[in-house]
Order: sequence, then structure tokens, then C-alpha cells
Amino acid sequence: MITISTYIHFTKEQREQARRTDLASFLLSQGEKVKRSGSEYEWLDGSQKVTIRGHLWYHQYEQKGGDAIDFVRRFYNKDYAHAVEMLLNGSGGQIITSPPIERVHKSFELPQKNDRMSRLFSYLLLTRGINKDVLYEFVRRKMIYESADYHNAVFIGYDLNGNPRHAHKRGTATNNPYKGNVAGSQPEFSFHWHGKSDRFYLFEAPIDMLSFISMHKDNWQQHSYGASCSVSDRVLFQCLKDNPNIKKVYLCFDNDQAGQLANKRIAEKLNKMNIQNEILIPIHKDWNEDLTLSEKGD
Repeated sequence: MITISTYIHFTKEQREQARRTDLASFLLSQGEKVKRSGSEYEWLDGSQKVTIRGHLWYHQYEQKGGDAIDFVRRFYNKDYAHAVEMLLNGSGGQIITSPPIERVHKSFELPQKNDRMSRLFSYLLLTRGINKDVLYEFVRRKMIYESADYHNAVFIGYDLNGNPRHAHKRGTATNNPYKGNVAGSQPEFSFHWHGKSDRFYLFEAPIDMLSFISMHKDNWQQHSYGASCSVSDRVLFQCLKDNPNIKKVYLCFDNDQAGQLANKRIAEKLNKMNIQNEILIPIHKDWNEDLTLSEKGD
């Protein structure tokens, strides 16, 4: 039996309408779940890490993106014609479009500090098991504080001139898993520590970075560390630029598929640049689990 594919004709206007379909609305019409995250949305399918803004999407783990048509082709396994058809009919025949996105520069502004940090200390010391001396050193250097609005833990990244350029927020309530970056943050300056040795350790999250340091406290201040607050490598290469003393990179992303794919991707890039590197994998899902479970005697 020979299957003959049907040619579907679309006008230029229809193709453009499909391309500009608002992806959050489209996904909801398909029964998918999305979550608001600042000016963007996150697609919650359980395995991906895809951020959405209007008709544009970006896969955080693979560092690839595109428009609405690219999205349907990639995640719904459709050819071009059927992707356009699906988008045009994605909401009961109603075409959902988003206006062209204007690139507006958002000024970076740190959240207001709370006058006390009891919630932050309770969360990081007791719940997360971070070493007291390690935490106090970051607090002393004004790299971690508690926000006044939602009592989030705020992790600040500075440039070489001492200017804050990035801030990552993490909910401190056990029933609030919120995490996100402050609008206007520059990822190449995400939470990091400059040391004088030739070692640099790269992590996904600030808490993983603090957990690893807590488990390896001897002379920890001598080394350099960075938390990408994603699986990006931008803070790594900024630190390599700012620290010519770094000769070896340790890639320490989570022990899951996304983390290990990122480790491999970055290692290949470092190998091409003849930069010595090594992958360190936590025993459990991440370094904080290794820390907390070891304290419980697991």
C-alpha cells in the first residue's frame, strides 16, 4: 500500500498567523500545563525545561529554540504542513496570535532586603544542611540575603568591579518550591566565587554549590565556583575570562539526564578549547541530597 501525502496550501498570511500563535494558549488548548515565571511561561511536561514567551520558545537544556511552527514540529513530531494546520486549528478553529515581541531592556534591581534573616538561616542551615561557617562567609560578603517581600533566599552575582549583575531567588518555605532569576539578570554573572587556585567547579544551583563546599570545606575559599541557575555555561566562560589562573574545570551538574547531557555538552566544548576538565557526579540526584542524606547516615 502506497501512502500519498496530501499537499496543503496555506496563504502567506496563514503561515504567518501560525508562526505567531501564542504558545502558552496553544498548550493549554491541548490539555498541557504551563506555569507563569515572570514575563515568561514554563511548559510543565515533566521532562523538558522549555520557557515560552509569546510565540517563541527556548529549550534550556539543549539551548535551542524557535517559533510556534518549530515548536509543533519538534515536540509534536509534525511536518511543516501539519504543524501549520494544527496551530491554525489548535483552539477550536480560533486563531490565537501574539503581537511581535518588543525587545525592552529591563533594568536590574535587587529585591529589598528584610531587616532579619531568620527564615533564610533556618532554611539553609536546618532544612538544607549548609555548613554554618560556609554560609556566614557568603552572607558576610553580601552575596546572600533574605528578601523583604516573600522571604526568599537571594543569591547575588557580582562583576569584577563589585556591581551586582545577577540575582537568583529561592523560596524558603518548605511548601514553596519557587525559584527564579530577578528580571534583568545577566547569566554570565550568576552566583559565583572567585578563588586563587587553578580549579573551578560549575553547578546548576546555588544550593548545590553551597552543599558541595560544605562537604569539602578544607581550603574551599582558594578555589573558584559558579552556579549557572540553569544548565548554561555562560558563568563558566565569564569566570575563565576573569580568572586566567583557572586551568581545570569540574562539571558538577545534577545526576539526571538533563544534567549529564549538559555536562557532556560543556565538556566537549572545553575539550575543543584544550581546557582540562572532569565530570563529578553526585551519588543521589544532586549535591544537596548527598549532603542531607549523608548527615542522616544514609
